[in-house]
Amino acid sequence: MSSSTPDSLNLGRLNRRAFFATAAKGLGAAALLSNLPKGWSAPDVGASEAPESPNINFGMIALTDCSPIVIAHEKGLFKKYGINSTVTKGANWAAIRDNLSSGSIQATHMLYGMPFASTMGLAGSPKKPMIIPWVINRNGQAITMKSELKGKVGADPKALKPFVDAANSLGEPMTFAMTFPPGTHNMWLRYYLAAGGIHPDKDVNLIVVPPAQMVANMKIGKMDGFCVGEPWGARAIADKIGYTAVTTQDIWKDHPEKVCAFTEEFANKNPKTVKAVLKALHEASVWLDVESNRAEQCQIVSKPTYINCAPEIILGRLLGELDYGDGRKVTDAFPMHFSKRNCNYPQPKHGSWFLSQFRRWGLVTGAPDYAAINKKVLRNDIYEEAMKEIGVTHGGLDNTPETLFDGVVYDPANPEAYAKGFAVKNLKG
Repeated sequence: MSSSTPDSLNLGRLNRRAFFATAAKGLGAAALLSNLPKGWSAPDVGASEAPESPNINFGMIALTDCSPIVIAHEKGLFKKYGINSTVTKGANWAAIRDNLSSGSIQATHMLYGMPFASTMGLAGSPKKPMIIPWVINRNGQAITMKSELKGKVGADPKALKPFVDAANSLGEPMTFAMTFPPGTHNMWLRYYLAAGGIHPDKDVNLIVVPPAQMVANMKIGKMDGFCVGEPWGARAIADKIGYTAVTTQDIWKDHPEKVCAFTEEFANKNPKTVKAVLKALHEASVWLDVESNRAEQCQIVSKPTYINCAPEIILGRLLGELDYGDGRKVTDAFPMHFSKRNCNYPQPKHGSWFLSQFRRWGLVTGAPDYAAINKKVLRNDIYEEAMKEIGVTHGGLDNTPETLFDGVVYDPANPEAYAKGFAVKNLKG
């Protein structure tokens, strides 16, 4: 997206005098405007619009899709909307969840399914209502296999089944890692395995490993494959210990991935604060989707404070340059994006898809109340209010069916039938 798009032309509402008065108090106009598209200016955060709780500690995990939070922090965009931000890297997703629940962080980078699991008290999550008013990104995850399977197993999971069967005949089932039981990576890995006739709860071992530890665990032979967000798929190839069998955008083009989550309690008490965060994230996300900014993005997020990975390893896949590590190379991959194609709108159909997979794999007993849970967790009303206040036009609700890589059609109008319709499943009740 270029700097002359309608989004970028409508981002600011403050006149220059007010902006530089704000900058003189400590931000510095040059620091705020550095590397931002032309036409961007600071909003007039008067007393009536000021965040109720301006000091916000944001949680994040060492993954490329933490970028909107990091960029909004590093480029002064949170400050622009009255938020005094700090960013704290979590050790794992359980720690992120617990820190949000306890209030030691007030907003966080989070796997799409996690706020649902916490709201419902699923998969070991203490029951704590959480909301999703913002989807951070689409695409950008991968399933990595150990090098011994190179040239034998790729995008078609049916090719993996003979290896799974052989391992089981020896009493040594194959092991695959994901990052959190109700999270996206578990759902992508399960979907892939099941599409190949492999039952993830009966035919293989599934273990939980934090994202930044995936490559190290593969090196010592702890698992045969893993699903995680970038840059760790690319890092496995750079370290010559594995290859990408399939990307998650190969499985589901433009799938939702991470979110910015809050507890329901915090959001109810601090509605202006939440909207201020979303406004800053919008500006950061528009900046991130300007391809010429992605090299700078990688320089920033690669720091030890954040991802702690060489920027060149992060950059390639952000540009759609995808080396699978097994001889396959593409230069037009559908890369991670942060703003375009209505990325940030919390879509009920996406919530229902994840709930259908919770149902399919026995994380819930009986049919969940898809509509009621979506309404509680997915707060597109907050998203719409925040975008209206800064003059941003969005794409609104999308209820069109989706077809994933196995050809199975997901109809958002009937998620329960979808969950029950798979040959490989683990329904309870």
